[in-house]
Amino acid sequence: MRADVLAIGTELLLGQIVDTNSAWIGEQLATIGIDTYDHRKVGDNLDRMIEALRDLLREADAVIVCGGIGPTPDDVTREAIAAVMGVELERREELVEHIAKLFGIRQRDMPQNNLRQADIPIGAEPIPNPIGTAPGVRAEVMGDDGKKRVVYAVPGVPYEMQQMVNDFVLPDLLELSGERAVIVSRSLKTWGTSESGLAEMIAHRVDAQQNPTIAFLARGIEGLYVRLTAKAATKDAAAKLIEDEERELRRILGDLVFGVDDETMESAVLDRVRDRGWTLGVAESVTGGMVGTRLSDVPGASDVFRGSIVSYATDVKRSVLGVTAENVVSLECAKQMAEGAQRVLGADVGIAVTGVAGPAEQDGQAVGTVCFGLAVPGAPTEAVETRLPGDRIRIRQFGTISLLNLVRLRLDALP
Repeated sequence: MRADVLAIGTELLLGQIVDTNSAWIGEQLATIGIDTYDHRKVGDNLDRMIEALRDLLREADAVIVCGGIGPTPDDVTREAIAAVMGVELERREELVEHIAKLFGIRQRDMPQNNLRQADIPIGAEPIPNPIGTAPGVRAEVMGDDGKKRVVYAVPGVPYEMQQMVNDFVLPDLLELSGERAVIVSRSLKTWGTSESGLAEMIAHRVDAQQNPTIAFLARGIEGLYVRLTAKAATKDAAAKLIEDEERELRRILGDLVFGVDDETMESAVLDRVRDRGWTLGVAESVTGGMVGTRLSDVPGASDVFRGSIVSYATDVKRSVLGVTAENVVSLECAKQMAEGAQRVLGADVGIAVTGVAGPAEQDGQAVGTVCFGLAVPGAPTEAVETRLPGDRIRIRQFGTISLLNLVRLRLDALP
């Protein structure tokens, strides 16, 4: 079965918004074994939307239309689908009630233009949207060859779109395809090697892949993911296939693997600190609060994470953290910052980062020079220096995740 994607929005064509929705939908389709050959973008123009939709439906069994179902006059996806079906729109009272209820919960008056979102092509059915005012659309279209095609319309808001695709669109596509097998997917998250290096390490597993299949996903600052997808008659059987292959990949990749699926580098660090009954404090300079932000984003972090001191200015490093090192981008300074985080925040583990993000060198240190400090109970304080690539923002981002990865590896190495 083939399902293609049509992304709606002039802002996508102008580059004002990056179309991450189509990429995400394509990934989900691949996970359940549905082919996708064509992803297109079209602006908020009714005629061009109709033309693009008709063109895709000539080849695809289904088309997922993302965006253009909001309340404003330029949201005309519903009209485009109705035109392709050859029908009019009808207002559905149950959708009016749903939209009005959402506004009531938010204690807001409902603008009249939101009623447009309750309009559905005659013969189509709404796709429930429990968290937003824009219900989706599922419409069947008869092709010139007499074969039935299906159009799904979902919002452009990513979290609404993702829930509707997962809860409704993907199960419906599987049913239409006649696929009775269960598909299970798992992603191993890695950090610390290049894509080519990772591919070389597991090339023999990839060459021999059958079920489960193995795919690489480069996630930039978040590392490289190795996605395993298995198909079997039952969920347990598919999971067993995944587990067997995961065990072998973990044996090969070792400590490059830091998490699975929704686990993050920061959650991995917090779990390790928690497992030892310790607390964690951070002192950061070049990253300007990024380390603390990532740690505090993890649900339940408060039982471990004591806080982060953003000691960006030199005098703050000295007055708050007690840094005496002459050069504030140095191994000595990183050690003193980590110990300062321990002391000031009352933490068992203190970690620190200081460096030069640019645009110019500082105290004789080149742009991209970053020093990490780590102080843990019962061990000498240590520091590591590295040179990170990229512009100012990327140096800070790489500095953040590199520090967290260093902490993960060091905690794993402790007795």
